[in-house]
Parts: sequence; C-alpha cells; structure tokens
Amino acid sequence: MTKKTMPPKKKPIIPGPEGAMPSYSRGPFAWLLLGLVVVTALMMLTKMNRVETLTFSQFEEYVGQRYVKAVVFNESGRTIKGEFHDDAVKLIGEGKAAAFEVHYAPELLRDNYTDWLTASGVTIDASRDSMWIPLLVNLITILLIVALIYFFFLRNIKTGGGMLMNFGRSKHRMQGKGTKVTFDNVAGIEEAKDEVAEIIEFLKNPKKFKKLGGRIPRGVLLVGPPGCGKTLLAKAIAGEADVPFFSIAGSDFVEMFVGVGASRVRDLFKQAKENSPCIIFLDEIDAIGRKRGPGFVSGGHDEREQTLNAILVEMDGFDTDDQVIVIAATNRGDILDNALTRPGRFDRQVVVPLPDLKGRMKILQIHARKIRYEPGVDFERLARGTPMFSGAELEALINEAAISASMQEKDYVEMADFEEARDKVRWGRAKRSRQIDEYDRRMTAYHEAGHAMVQSMLKDADPLHKVSIIPRGPMGGATFALPEKDRLYYSKKYCLAELQVCFGGRIAEEIFCDDITSGAQSDIKQATMIAREMIMTWGMGEELGPIKYSPDMGPETYFGMGPDYSQKTAETIDREIKRLIDEAYTKVSGLIEANKDKVEALALALLKYETLDAEEVNKILAGQSLTKPTVSDLLKQEQKKAASHNAGHSVHADDCSVSAEAKDTNDDQEDETFEEEPDNEQR
Repeated sequence: MTKKTMPPKKKPIIPGPEGAMPSYSRGPFAWLLLGLVVVTALMMLTKMNRVETLTFSQFEEYVGQRYVKAVVFNESGRTIKGEFHDDAVKLIGEGKAAAFEVHYAPELLRDNYTDWLTASGVTIDASRDSMWIPLLVNLITILLIVALIYFFFLRNIKTGGGMLMNFGRSKHRMQGKGTKVTFDNVAGIEEAKDEVAEIIEFLKNPKKFKKLGGRIPRGVLLVGPPGCGKTLLAKAIAGEADVPFFSIAGSDFVEMFVGVGASRVRDLFKQAKENSPCIIFLDEIDAIGRKRGPGFVSGGHDEREQTLNAILVEMDGFDTDDQVIVIAATNRGDILDNALTRPGRFDRQVVVPLPDLKGRMKILQIHARKIRYEPGVDFERLARGTPMFSGAELEALINEAAISASMQEKDYVEMADFEEARDKVRWGRAKRSRQIDEYDRRMTAYHEAGHAMVQSMLKDADPLHKVSIIPRGPMGGATFALPEKDRLYYSKKYCLAELQVCFGGRIAEEIFCDDITSGAQSDIKQATMIAREMIMTWGMGEELGPIKYSPDMGPETYFGMGPDYSQKTAETIDREIKRLIDEAYTKVSGLIEANKDKVEALALALLKYETLDAEEVNKILAGQSLTKPTVSDLLKQEQKKAASHNAGHSVHADDCSVSAEAKDTNDDQEDETFEEEPDNEQR
C-alpha cells in the first residue's frame, strides 16, 4: 500500500506593526563586520604590493647589472617607478620587494638617459600616472568607514529606526484578524466569559453603546492563579470580535536604560490606535504595576515607575472614539498600584478561578478532541479525581496520557492511562524499577496502610481513591483521596479529620514496626500547616477565638517587621497548635489500636499487590480476600507474551512462502491476543 505524503503546510506570514511585510535585511553589525573584512583585505593587498625605496646611485647600479625590467617616469612627482626581473629579486637579497621607487633631481639625469636605459634592457613607459589614484587608494579606508557610520547609524537615527533607536520600539507580537481561538476553546470559566461578552459587542457594534451615552471600560484586569486560562481568554475575546491582538509581557518594557520602557509604552499605544479596533494584552502586568512607595529600589527615576506612569497616562488619553481595549493579566492582583485599578483605567476586574468539577470535565473533553481515546472513558470520574487542577495541568494530563499510550503501542488511550497521567502530573512519575530494601518496603506498606485505614473510616475526610507503595516523585508511597465535591471553604470537622489522616502513617510505623522514620516528614509539615491556619487565620482556637494573627505578606510589608501580637499571645498560639496536634495524634492511636488486624491485612495486601483501589481496600477492611493476579504473576505473563511475540516474528521471517493473505490473518490473531489482556497493559 502506497503511503501518501501530504505537502508541508506553509506558515502564514504575519504582518508587522505597520501592516508591511517583514524584511530580512542584514543588521548594522553584519554590515560593520563586512566593512572590516574589506578593509583588512585592502591592507593585506597593500602589504603584498609594497614598494622598495632606492637611492639614485643604487638605481643606476641595478640598471648596470641588468636587474631592472621596466621603469615609469613621473615628471610631476620627480619619481621613477619600476620593477625587477624575477631572478634579480633573489640575487638582490631575501625580503626585497619586486617593485621599487626612486626620487631624483632633474640635474642628475645625463643626456640621452633613456637611450642608456634602453641599451641596458630596461623597458620605458613614458605615460604619466594620475595624481588622484594614489590619493583615492589612501583614502578608501576612511571613506568606507564614514559610509558605514552614516548609512547604518546616523541615517537610521534621523528616521527613528536602527539599532540605537530600536530600544524605544515596542516588542509586542501582533496577530491579525481571524484568530482561530474562540470561546469554544475556553471552558471552566463561564462567569468570566459572560463578563467579557459586552467587550466583544462593543468592538463589533460601538454605535449601540454611544446611542445611550454609555462608555465601555477602557481596561479589563484578569486575575487568577497560574494556568487558569487568562491568556487564552484574552485571545478568545480577540477571536470572537475578529480584531487585531497586540500581546506583550510586562518584563518586555524594562531595560537597563532609564526611559526605554516608557518609550515602548508610547510606541505600543500609538500603533494600537492606528490599527483600531484592536485589543492590547499586557501579560504579567505585576512586573511593572506593583504598588509605588518606599522600598529598596524605588524613587523618582526608577525605570519600573517610569513605565507605570507612561501606562497610566496613555490609558487616560483614550477618547471615546478610540476602539482600543486594554486587557491585562496577573496572578497577584493584591500588589497592583491603586492608580492602575481605579475607574477609568483597569476599572473592571474579572476573576478567573480554578475550574470546578463541571469546568474540569469540559476542559478535559476539549483537550481530548485531539487524541484517540477509549469510548468508555469516564471524564466525570477523572474530573472528580483532579481537584485544584488548573486548565494547564488538565491539558498536560491529556498529553501525558496520549504519550504513555503511544509508548505502549496502544490503539487508543484508556482510562488507566488517564489516571496514571493524573498521578504523574501532580506527584511525579512512578519509579517501578527502583530497588527498595525489604525493610524499607515493609515500613512503607504499614505507613500507607495506616493512612488508608484512617482515610476510609473517618466520615468527615475525603473518600479514599487508591493507595500504593510504588515510589513516585520524592515519595516512597502515596495514599490518594477522591473528593466528592469542590470545597469553597474548610469546616472544622474536615480539618480535624485531615489532621488524623496525616498521623495515620507515623502511628502505624510505631505500632507495627516498633520504630519511626523520616517518611512522615511531609505529613508532619501538612498537619502543622493545617493547625496553624486553624488557629491564626480561621479563628478555630478555643483560647484565642476569632482573631486573625497571621501576618500579611503584601507589598507594603517591610523587611524586619515583627508580628502584630505580644510574646504572651505567641505562647498561646503555640499552645493551641500543639493541643490540636496532640488531640489528633491520640485519637488516631486509639483508632489504629482498635483495628490492628485491618491495618495488618492492608499492609500484607500492599506488599503483595503494591497498589489497591478503594473497592479493594473496602473488601479487605470487611474481611474479604482478593483474587486478582500478583505483581510477579503479571510480570511472568508479560514475559510469556513477549517470548511468543518474538517467536511468531522469527517464524514469519523463515517462511518466505507465506502469502500476503495468510500474513494478514496472523496479524489479526495477534491483535485479538493483545485485546484479551487489557489488565496487563494497564499494569
């Protein structure tokens, strides 16, 4: 079967800021380098054609010895130029030039001097040299350097371009009309899409708003965590409105020269007004829009403040007829200057939050359009297992699942690939080949069994998803929860349950292994953080009550500032935190002591199977046994399958008389064998 090769797609040529086609001329440094090469070549050529200066007596001596081949008289310069015979140069001496020059006085020339030279075998050229040729040869280097400086530096300064003036030009990227990104590519932020819908209507039909005297917001500030789709939303607005899209990052304005950022701001807004209606997108605006005030690097001539002032002035200079919408994005909206967020500038803030359960499912389905996946994939279950995932992480999850399925030579992506990709994106790749000491493996099994048992038995904690002792990222094992819903806030019962889950692993180590390890480091850190937030931020302490003691880490916090509470209050905070942790530790100790047999059964199952899902954990806690194949059984099946596959290939290679029809039948049988063992591929 002939494989058709599709012709390569041509990349679209995007017009420059002025709408002209991009030019590919050499830069000034390239021309300067070329000029230096030419000058060097001329100097080498001059050195190669150097002339030997002789006295008049030496000249007559060489003529008498018949060393001179030809001469040229220059009466105006009173010089005689000539050249030696090739053999004569070697006789005169090493290092001598092949040409010579003689200065003479007219009274030294005897009568019939030319006849004497002719009789001595010298050819005489009576033509006179032009006096301009030596002058041009001497001045060619100076003229070349002056031309380079003028054409590539001085002329560009006059026209506003060139290397020196490009510092003040905007470094934005422009996408013309017809941007392919639309609202169909954006999911999980429906409220944000509704808020910006009127901006699209204004860009399409501005007369609709002018009829009633309304003014569209000049600037829209997109605030949200990283990876939530702020940039994608801005592109979708331009795509829906079908207008040009100018995008630039906040860091592109700042250079080492003071005033360059402000110049780039003016140039950007000038070009945007010339291409209106359009959208200006300032990504990571917090790089230049931080609150002004006393600080380490601040003052009247600070480059960042100069750039911020230029943005403020330009946004104030918009007229009602200027169809230019400025959209900015940041994940630190709390540190922006108040002058930037006041009405008339970025007077509308659109929050782009992390997607909820429904939003995550839509995002997964949008990105899954690009891959081939199993029809039975449950995207709702996958969305439930990805709480606090951003849109970028969900896109990475789909991509990792496709890569994993491709590496295993599958025909489509299965649910197991998606779940493995989720764990890989959040916690790292599973390290199945790592050699683990049997004592460490047993300690990890009891540690994770303690977590899994407590997670399953506490009704206020999130439901268990699966537990594994396979190393993943920095962890030796992991217990995964599957939240039933997105949590907008944390209740006290939930926080206390999470504290108990954190200490389940440490207490299981202590009870069953008669020792403790550093594997509980992350659990202790998480428990301490939860307890500290409960006391200092959420007002869940018994002694302190609903008072906030946690410090504000905003831009106005200065170095060296101490806490806003007394030393006695600090001691009370420490006492409250320790009380919460001690109570959780005591409750979990009693829970595990009362269910030692269940933890023991879970640990033995983990040592045997390495990974257990929630259903299997519930069976073990109910006293039932598992009948699925062990890890060693799965490895043996994989080895047998690989051996039979290799044997089949060798038979086909030896039997050259097999017809194409019979070969296709064998291939179909191999595919059927592949489909009969989906569990092996998932493992």
